[in-house]
Amino acid sequence: MDISIPSSNKPKILITGANGLLGQKLVEQLVEEGGFEVIATGKGPCRLNGNGYTYQVLDITNPLEVDQVITRLAPETIIHGAAMTNVDQCELNQEACYEANVKATEYLVKAAEKVQSHFIFVSTDFIFSGNDGPYDEEAKAEPVNFYGETKLIGENLVRNAKTSWAIARTVLVYGIANDLSRSNIILWVKSSLEAGKEIQVVDDQVRTPTLAEDLAAGCILIAKQKAQGIFNISGADVLTPYEMAMMTADYFGLKKELIHKTDSTRFTQPAKRPMKTGFVIDKARKELGYKPKTFQEGIAILAKQIILASS
Repeated sequence: MDISIPSSNKPKILITGANGLLGQKLVEQLVEEGGFEVIATGKGPCRLNGNGYTYQVLDITNPLEVDQVITRLAPETIIHGAAMTNVDQCELNQEACYEANVKATEYLVKAAEKVQSHFIFVSTDFIFSGNDGPYDEEAKAEPVNFYGETKLIGENLVRNAKTSWAIARTVLVYGIANDLSRSNIILWVKSSLEAGKEIQVVDDQVRTPTLAEDLAAGCILIAKQKAQGIFNISGADVLTPYEMAMMTADYFGLKKELIHKTDSTRFTQPAKRPMKTGFVIDKARKELGYKPKTFQEGIAILAKQIILASS
């Protein structure tokens, strides 16, 4: 199903998971910049707004389909953002998780090798133990859950690819996208406090939360510069979820007394979480010119988007 056919004298860039949060931001920014012919792909019907891109239905867990689509379209660049990312679901449905995060990556890498696409793989801080974050690109990976394991296997497939490649690792991505019900810490805190609910928020975990627009911008910098290797693409602020919740309440002028500090031992979840992750992003700043927003700026951006979405 073609939404529109852009001019074909530009290099082609193909996005997997285009209906997701990152995918939507990537397509939006790429269309706006106009430097690529944008091919958005997803498993089901198109959920993207606007035009200026082509939409292609693609089941990345089907090797034949992957091979046919990539061979036919021969994109110069592939940004592989599709994944099963619900950490607890991954723990409970390991077969589905392995299929989505490992096998699909294997099929895409093989197809990319055939047409020599620059392959950009989106990875995660969950490949680390969380014992000694924030991490730089050279840190030793030691996943503590099945999701992290599958993303690390995916990384290794990409690192052994016989085509040029890059890995964009990220942390706790937040944002708002069209037709997505997925919540994030800002929306959860805001709606809970507005409803007068008391909330328990952990202060023994550390992350560098990443605005979805920033992750998209970082991936596009890699694509435009044909950069190779591993890059940490996250926010710069090292924060606990409790600090994120307090900053959110502050910004929206909500009651901070409703926020109670707790620790992760109080919650039972199927998958273990790494405690202290977060990233050192000096390499991406220096080599790519990557400039993330502060968490404070991220809240303000989401606040505007919430108003637009409800108008």
